[in-house]
Amino acid sequence: MQNIMIVGAGKGGTAILKILKESEVLNVRVVIDRNEDAPGITLARKEGIKTGTNWREFLNEDIDIIIEVTGNEEVFRDIRNSKNKQTVLIPGSVAFLVSKLIEEKEELVAKLQNDSYKQELIFDAANDGMVVIDRHGQVILFNKRAEEIMGVKKEQAIGKDILEVIPMSRLLFILQSRRVESNQEMVLGNGRKIITTRLPIIEENGSLVGAFAVFKDITEVVNLAEEITNLKEIQTMLQAIIHSSDDAISVVDENGRGILINPAYTRLTGLTPDQVIGKPATADISEGESMHMKVLQTRRAVRGVPMRVGPNKREVIVNVAPIIVEGKLKGSVGVVHDMSEMKSLSRELNRARQIIRTLEAKYTFEDIIGISEEMVIAIEQAKLGAKTPATVLLRGESGTGKELFAHAIHNASDRKYNKFIRVNCAAISESLLESELFGYEEGAFSGALRGGKRGFFEEANNGSIFLDEIGELSANTQAKFLRVLQENEIIRVGGTKPISINVRIIAATNVNLEKSIAKGSFREDLYYRLNRMPIQIPPLRKRKEEIPVLCSRLLEKINRDYGRNVEGVTKEALTELMEYDWPGNVRELENILGRAIIFMNYNDTLIDVHHLPELKNNTKRQETSKMNSAEHVMSEKTLPEMVEEFEAGIIRETLSRLNGNKTLTAKSLGLSVRNLYYKLDKFNLEKNSTQ
Repeated sequence: MQNIMIVGAGKGGTAILKILKESEVLNVRVVIDRNEDAPGITLARKEGIKTGTNWREFLNEDIDIIIEVTGNEEVFRDIRNSKNKQTVLIPGSVAFLVSKLIEEKEELVAKLQNDSYKQELIFDAANDGMVVIDRHGQVILFNKRAEEIMGVKKEQAIGKDILEVIPMSRLLFILQSRRVESNQEMVLGNGRKIITTRLPIIEENGSLVGAFAVFKDITEVVNLAEEITNLKEIQTMLQAIIHSSDDAISVVDENGRGILINPAYTRLTGLTPDQVIGKPATADISEGESMHMKVLQTRRAVRGVPMRVGPNKREVIVNVAPIIVEGKLKGSVGVVHDMSEMKSLSRELNRARQIIRTLEAKYTFEDIIGISEEMVIAIEQAKLGAKTPATVLLRGESGTGKELFAHAIHNASDRKYNKFIRVNCAAISESLLESELFGYEEGAFSGALRGGKRGFFEEANNGSIFLDEIGELSANTQAKFLRVLQENEIIRVGGTKPISINVRIIAATNVNLEKSIAKGSFREDLYYRLNRMPIQIPPLRKRKEEIPVLCSRLLEKINRDYGRNVEGVTKEALTELMEYDWPGNVRELENILGRAIIFMNYNDTLIDVHHLPELKNNTKRQETSKMNSAEHVMSEKTLPEMVEEFEAGIIRETLSRLNGNKTLTAKSLGLSVRNLYYKLDKFNLEKNSTQ
């Protein structure tokens, strides 16, 4: 059973409490409100539920769900930041919606009770005796005329077995045979003779609901026969039911001629009964095929079919089902839903999403798959970095998911409601990069826009900026970028006035910045500013145990993009993927799976070995070549190079002795795990570790 804490005991909180206390799987443990006389607090005390004024005091009481109904955004954020990760927090807006739904439910229940009362009046006003039993043979309807004819009170009949009320009743036989018995004579225990019609109550799907009997005194047998066989009366009853619906409904006979529409149908399509009744089923269609005719031909229901109806070509979605009585097709009934406004809103939403997608981060840490030790460490470091304003440097080979980490860091930070700007420094030409990053003033160069232009740093103010391929910056741009890191301000191209900014910088590189510094292509002071919180993202070959999970996640994405329904990868194909070293990392894996799906038959559901392109490993040959070339230049190495080689040998030997466990290796050598990762990257020793 789930334990719940309700924060806020006003109208919304009280409504939520009322519905939850009826649940058998949800337990309201405590109700919180600063006002001790709030209606929800009073109700909770009556129900023996704990109450309080401070929600923090109850966070450790095994609370599974917190429903925040105060409407105070600050309270919501405090609870979100203080609760356990396992505790689900439901915002006040959702709780308010639920309370509205509860109110609507109560209104609908009241309306249903009123309609039920009216129906009971109708049944009691009828001159026919009526008895209905459920599929277990118990009486569920017994009108006043039946009381008069049978000599049995309604209270004595409802809920009793039919044979206790009417010993000679054949309704149980009707349940078994599912046959209709029309105009049958019967002598009751009180001596009255009646003529009765008995019929089973069967749903459209063939399920038996119960049985129904309608009867009159024998003196009225002629009128009874006429009324029972009078299809006009049945049609009138059907019209009364259909006309009460807010959904547009149309009914056609077995020949496809309209026999019934309701007022909602006229409001939606603009067609009057004279334009539909007796006319072909195609009379109301502006665009599309008649689903009534299709259902009459196939005897199968159709759902969710788009079309346009009426003179105004109203865009609708239709559901149509056949009407089958005793195995015979009698027609079809269609329910029409207006989709014009919904489609318009959907299009507006899609356009808004396209705009927002360029301004926000799409991924969170839940989207990052991390099973291996290296990946878990990287994720934990990124989560720590998200909680601070420090610059983060993401390091790793191309295709390892550095941008995914950048998105997740932004979404886990306190800047997640502000802009997230992505910049690929290698994709923008050197001549444009500076003006794109820092903006420019009017007249700064030929073709400059009037009034100038804001750069990426200004666009990302109070948010985050992700600078991918940071090692590709030119020397001049590096100098300006260093000023951003040091002074938190920028100067536009062609401008002189500094502009203060507040931006969280997330940088990424797949090159060795230390080597770039040694070659003089990257500033050392910029490196130390960027390298404040480095996060090493391991390549896929170092975390092959994640390949099965990655395949599952990537297939979901590819299926959505390609409109396919591939379920997974066979064991043989998975073995093939696990044996490959993946120089292109996760990006290459996604490419391989996408190529496999493109060339699969549409009836194939699993990716097999023959679907995969040929995968070749060149790793061992490259390593052997490097070792041989190293032996030839050994005598030409300087003392620092030989010291580094000796240090690399010690780390390699320790890693091998500890079966590649990096945590134990770092502890044994007196290094931090982060320092060990740095040396592994520096000496190119990552291929020797297995964990």
